[in-house]
Amino acid sequence: MTHRPEIVFAPLDAEPESTCVVLAGDDLALGSRAAELDQKSSGALKKAAGAASFKGKKKSTAELLAPPRIGVDRLVMLGTGKAGDLKENDWVLLGGTAAGLISARKAKSASIIAEGPDHTGFKADQLAALIAFGAGLRIYEFDKYQTKKKKNGDEDGNERDGLEKLVIHAPDPDKARKAFEHYQALINGVFVARDLVNEPANMLGPVEFAERVRELEEVGVEVEILDDKKLKELKMGALLAVAQGSERPGRVAIMHWYGAKSKRTKPLVFIGKGVVFDTGGISIKPSGGMEDMKGDMGGAACVVGLMHALAERKANVNAIGIIGIVENMPSGTAMRPGDIITAHSGQTIEVLNTDAEGRLVLADLLSYAQEQFNPRLMINLATLTGAIMVALGKEYAGLFANDDKLAAELIDASIETGEKVWRMPLDKGYDKMIESRNADIKNIGGRWGGSCTAAAFLKFFVKDTPWAHLDVAGTAMDAPKSDINPSWGSGWGVRLLDRLVSEKYEKG
Repeated sequence: MTHRPEIVFAPLDAEPESTCVVLAGDDLALGSRAAELDQKSSGALKKAAGAASFKGKKKSTAELLAPPRIGVDRLVMLGTGKAGDLKENDWVLLGGTAAGLISARKAKSASIIAEGPDHTGFKADQLAALIAFGAGLRIYEFDKYQTKKKKNGDEDGNERDGLEKLVIHAPDPDKARKAFEHYQALINGVFVARDLVNEPANMLGPVEFAERVRELEEVGVEVEILDDKKLKELKMGALLAVAQGSERPGRVAIMHWYGAKSKRTKPLVFIGKGVVFDTGGISIKPSGGMEDMKGDMGGAACVVGLMHALAERKANVNAIGIIGIVENMPSGTAMRPGDIITAHSGQTIEVLNTDAEGRLVLADLLSYAQEQFNPRLMINLATLTGAIMVALGKEYAGLFANDDKLAAELIDASIETGEKVWRMPLDKGYDKMIESRNADIKNIGGRWGGSCTAAAFLKFFVKDTPWAHLDVAGTAMDAPKSDINPSWGSGWGVRLLDRLVSEKYEKG
């Protein structure tokens, strides 16, 4: 499905692969192994740096072709800047930068000398693991439907063009490998999310999505799938109203991970919008760019990736993932503007715009989660509104929360991981904007404050549980490429929520 080169760890003094990246700090400060390679090549590294005016500035590079006596075809020096000033995510990003340099050179095997050029503030094994983490996130490729790239080679049967093995050289490879285990689980979770978002809608309908969720059983997640018959029994009228326009029936997938000492420990609940394709329904979208609506299940994809990561790394927490999987299509059976539907909670909703459908799906899931699981907290993720991109662009996800502590924890995790969130307001004024004359609530609030009224709609279905809503419309799909993300589907949120769990809830 995705091409995943092997990542292995080796001692610093092991012979490097044919393409090798070494780190250099300000004023060309080299780590011990890089300095040794320079000495062995009669100063070739420093000579090349001088010729290229390379001084180790952050993300700057200098390249040597076939340097003498060190057995590599290419050696690339990558600047770190003042290495002692770099924080955890800076090293992750540098690992991604290094992997990008390697990928651009089409090497089949490559080395990264994961050694800081001076005092970094990190233990050597942790530093190597962070660099490997960033590299692992970068070396992702979704080529499932490119027929010229056969599984083991090209159309003529030649070997595959691209990286097959990445060697991370570390002072203590065993310790580095152990430190990397958590990050490997995270990489796998992010890749699960990216794969799902990148899939075309004709291949990933609600039923197929639900079957993909079942694959999490392989890492120890208990999976329950609610079909349309069960959803009708549960009176999930809002979710079913969205699904009714499509020939493909809706599904709800529930993922259970019990990693805490007791199953009675209140779970953390993560909820995702899984609209596999969104035409807008009867309130149909313009055709330009509609193909991107295959990614309208980015919130659900994140939840699946997160649950995969938590289970693979045996997280010491109880967690529930719930995703509502539907397709929003126009047809003779589709819901209409002006329809009044009854949600799982028993409350009524006046549908004024069928393109405001994700909140209908989430409304039922929020009610169901509180009723069934008595959660310690709930966090939902959804590619919910274009308005959040008007407000924040594609750099930040919008954060709405009814609990200041939970909001602060998410902001802390955001800063640490670089998956950025910005807190947006919940206010009684927005509540008033979604009051309906004909039902308990209406699904849109007018032209202004679209992301805020959408959040207010969701809050209507939340009781006393600490809750946060992440509007990931700008970050889950077609987000800006970065040093660690070359993909259209970003897998955004897996790292953020894993950090929240590990730092704030797993050890408590």
